[in-house]
Amino acid sequence: MAALEELKRRLRPLSFDADGSGAPPAAGARDGGEVLEGGTVNLLSRTSGEYKISEQGFLKRKAGQDKARSSEKAYRCSSREMHIFGSFASGSSGVIHRAIYMPTHRITALKKINIFEKEKREQILNELGTLSEACCYPGLVEFHGAFYKPNSGAIYFALEYMDCGSLADIIRIKKFIPEPVLAHMLAKVLPALRYLHEVKHVVHRDIKPANLLVKLKGDVKISDFGVTAGLHDSVSMCASFVGTVTYMSPERIRNSSYSYAADIWSLGLTVLECATGRFPYCVNGGLSDLMLQILDDPSPAPAKYVYSPEFCSFISTCLQKDADARPTCEQLLSHPFINRYKKTSVDLAAYFKSAHDPAEILWQIAHMLAVHYYLIFYGSYKVWRYMKTFYREESVFSFLGEEHVGQSDIFRTLSRIRKMLKGNGPRGKIVHVIEKVRCCAHGEEGVAIGVSGSFTVGNELLVCEDGLRAEGMPSSDEVPFNIMSKRIGRFREEFFMVPGNAMGCFIISRQKLHVIET
Repeated sequence: MAALEELKRRLRPLSFDADGSGAPPAAGARDGGEVLEGGTVNLLSRTSGEYKISEQGFLKRKAGQDKARSSEKAYRCSSREMHIFGSFASGSSGVIHRAIYMPTHRITALKKINIFEKEKREQILNELGTLSEACCYPGLVEFHGAFYKPNSGAIYFALEYMDCGSLADIIRIKKFIPEPVLAHMLAKVLPALRYLHEVKHVVHRDIKPANLLVKLKGDVKISDFGVTAGLHDSVSMCASFVGTVTYMSPERIRNSSYSYAADIWSLGLTVLECATGRFPYCVNGGLSDLMLQILDDPSPAPAKYVYSPEFCSFISTCLQKDADARPTCEQLLSHPFINRYKKTSVDLAAYFKSAHDPAEILWQIAHMLAVHYYLIFYGSYKVWRYMKTFYREESVFSFLGEEHVGQSDIFRTLSRIRKMLKGNGPRGKIVHVIEKVRCCAHGEEGVAIGVSGSFTVGNELLVCEDGLRAEGMPSSDEVPFNIMSKRIGRFREEFFMVPGNAMGCFIISRQKLHVIET
């Protein structure tokens, strides 16, 4: 009881300390690569120029025929400004982690790629070249930046967090995707693929269900640009054998020159697999047998007695063996299959929610945001300044019977709470132990988060329940003392978070902190 009174003694003066004390100040070869001094990776590409990637982000330089045509772009995305959580997916090029970017409180997907593998460096160059030039186009996964972590030997790409996984996941759960849903998804994907082909002159080379990602809100986007190839004009051709073999076009299997039509073949196989729930070719005979099927057998086709004539026509026109006979993205957008379902009401968001548990996705987001908040609370003064951007002028923070309104007022109050809990030295520092996180939807896209736990004397934020931990956070099992023996009080905190101005960002609209007895 004495300890609880000490906790209350520290916190009670906050209602009267109005001077703001304690608040910190505001604050050559295509596949060439080398690690420079200071933890910087230098990558060179004949077509894309030079990339210097460090812990602070990356710098892109592209030399023109003269200095006036040279260009330089800088993308700041520091590894020190990321709270990185556990991995949740993996692909051919690397592992994907959940993360939150501190300055904007943006939930992102971090794609980790090993820089010391030569073939991975080629993928890094391709991804940087494509993503940095088409980072905000609808239908393409949004790119937020990249950085290098010397201690991991890896480059991390910060990408839009697609919370429902891929079409491959949808097929696994739902078994197949109905025609109307496919038509509406294609209406979102085809313009993005057309943009890659006609504007950026890029062949994706790896269109497949696993690389078409979806979100609960109904978005469908193309991802994974590690094997893309840039073509200088619309008649240029590629001549390399990369990508997922199972979705390769006949001309690519023959190792002949190929162009944008190769993506149309892959798209046709992808759509057919989504509709039927199985890959169109037999893969039991191994890779060589599969390639012979693609080259010699008739192109796969949907059963005419099961699927509409328009759908069968769409697949047939995409899976022409002759690349020149395949349509462009522009032509596919006006295909009778797309037109048939234009006026059909299809709620993609509702469909994706039927395949995934929205409550589970919300729980993951809530845990990340809660841990992210408290890590900033206990971070260095350089990190602490990001707490201010968690609020807007209309935000409200309630504590000890008083309401604090607006970004500056809330930040001053939280600064004083932080100072009081810190005490006069490490031995007297009081920290949060998160024991339970609850959440529910708040409005159309927001989340209400309830956090309860203990105040203990210690040095590090802890998560006791089976929740998400950021990199470097210890678990309760790793703490060398009994947490409960250090408890000096309990807390309950409520957050109402809503989307910020940018995609994936959150701000706190209302917050309440309660200190309670044990």
